[in-house]
Amino acid sequence: MNWEAFLKENGIRITNGRILILKIIESSTKGLTAEQIYEMCKDKNENLNLSTIYRSVELFEEKGIVKKINIDGVAIYLLRKEDHKHMHILKCDKCDKSVEIRCPMEEVEEAIKVQVGFSLTEHKLELKGICDQCKKSG
Repeated sequence: MNWEAFLKENGIRITNGRILILKIIESSTKGLTAEQIYEMCKDKNENLNLSTIYRSVELFEEKGIVKKINIDGVAIYLLRKEDHKHMHILKCDKCDKSVEIRCPMEEVEEAIKVQVGFSLTEHKLELKGICDQCKKSG
């Protein structure tokens, strides 16, 4: 992706450090901590402060460019996936009311990658419950 143009279009000041951080996150097959991004910048002979990386990833999260996921108290950052839009249905056990929700599995997939090194190829998620109206009516 052309990160310079993307940052400009989104009203974010363009710096070499921000572009490098985005390229590092983009090229990773899993979410990265700010410390991992910092080490990768050092490996590329870029002298960025860890605080700069934290401010940048927080800005990118605020602007919807990256997603922050907390796994065991550690924040990891990954590019927000636009293609991760499939939905799941919640169905009330009493009245059969159905509600569509976005799939919550992205965080679970990332946690599995980080904790055990597996990449999910498929998931099945069944959600059941009772809607607010049925809870109120007893």
